[in-house]
Amino acid sequence: MATTVSDRPGYGQLLRTPGAWTFLLPGFAARQPFAMLTISIVLLVQHTTGSYGSAGAVAAASGVSMALFAPQTGRLADRFGQRAVLLPGVLVHAASVGVLTTLALAHAPLWALFLAAVPTGASIPQIGPMVRARWAARLGAAPGHPASPLMATAAAFESVTDEFTFVVGPVIATALCTGVHPAGGLVAEGVLTLVGGLVFAARRSTQPAVRVASTAAAPHRSALAVPGVRVLAITFLGIGSVFGGMQVSLTAFSEEIGRPGVNGLLYGVFAAGNMLAGIACGAIAWKSSPRRRLIIGYIALTVTASGLWAMHSVVLLAGLGLLVGLCIAPALISGYTLVDALVPPSARTEAFTWLTGAVALGQAAAVTVAGQLADAKGASTGFLVPLAGTVLALATLLTLRSRLVPRSEGRTVARGIGHRGPVTVD
Repeated sequence: MATTVSDRPGYGQLLRTPGAWTFLLPGFAARQPFAMLTISIVLLVQHTTGSYGSAGAVAAASGVSMALFAPQTGRLADRFGQRAVLLPGVLVHAASVGVLTTLALAHAPLWALFLAAVPTGASIPQIGPMVRARWAARLGAAPGHPASPLMATAAAFESVTDEFTFVVGPVIATALCTGVHPAGGLVAEGVLTLVGGLVFAARRSTQPAVRVASTAAAPHRSALAVPGVRVLAITFLGIGSVFGGMQVSLTAFSEEIGRPGVNGLLYGVFAAGNMLAGIACGAIAWKSSPRRRLIIGYIALTVTASGLWAMHSVVLLAGLGLLVGLCIAPALISGYTLVDALVPPSARTEAFTWLTGAVALGQAAAVTVAGQLADAKGASTGFLVPLAGTVLALATLLTLRSRLVPRSEGRTVARGIGHRGPVTVD
């Protein structure tokens, strides 16, 4: 259930939050490359090896590496500050991208590409989670207390921003790889990450305060110790399977019909649907809980993803891809909104990176499987991956949905991570 936007603060008031623009603009520039990395690796490695399976596997190696290291990056940012983590991270990432690009162009063995892909993925700066953590710090969100009315708006705004990068990033990467040079997308990704990350790191005034836990009374434990975060991570794995399956399968489909240039358009339509839904979600004053919205949105996502494999024309695939995109944003926004109620500030950046990492891991697995299926059976079979991923994640979500309700006053959610005060979540 929803009411009109006039019933609560909207985007205008959100963007008037003191200090917001000082991290929003550099944050947008710094995370733009995130949407370019996977497709750039796929296009470059496919060009040099002639195999979508090999290309997908190398891209998957970077995705798995990112998924494993991202939460550790978030945990370090919570403990030592975002700047301390970002500065060395962007330097390592730029260097790793340079090595991977050089090896691919030199037709190095596949094992060498895998080795280079690991630090490339591990060093991806977690700008999105860091921006979300800055919003939470600015808006004073705290577990155990009613969330700021602007937190849901901020979650929607961030989803829109993410999806705008996924509209622009793959299109730019595809254009550079197909129109300029096969390595153009990866080179641009490395340069943008370096420049954008350094500028974002320089905005120290808006980064969340470093919270030093008392090791005697409450030693710091991972945000993954919160049961609800584990459920959300599995749920986001399914969303990652949609992103990864779409990227590889749309690329293979475009090549299959002899129109490689249409790949960026198709993925852009899919991401545009996500962005439009995100805008709508942020403009509506929802009366239903985030948990309920997550479940409903995920059911819709699973239903729409089930028909992708049967689409054999550009128009039909674009139309259904738009619907799939429209269903992703509500699930993402609801999941990120739940983090604010489930996790204390001292572990919030880490919690956000677990979700981002789960998307990357799901994407990596989907890229690998969809690439193998596309090589063996054709592009249409690759679209079975988003269906399988969302069905499995939905089953988990429905079974464990009770874990998405924050504990009541005085009860501990995880060792070292507690909540106090009443919580008004479904």
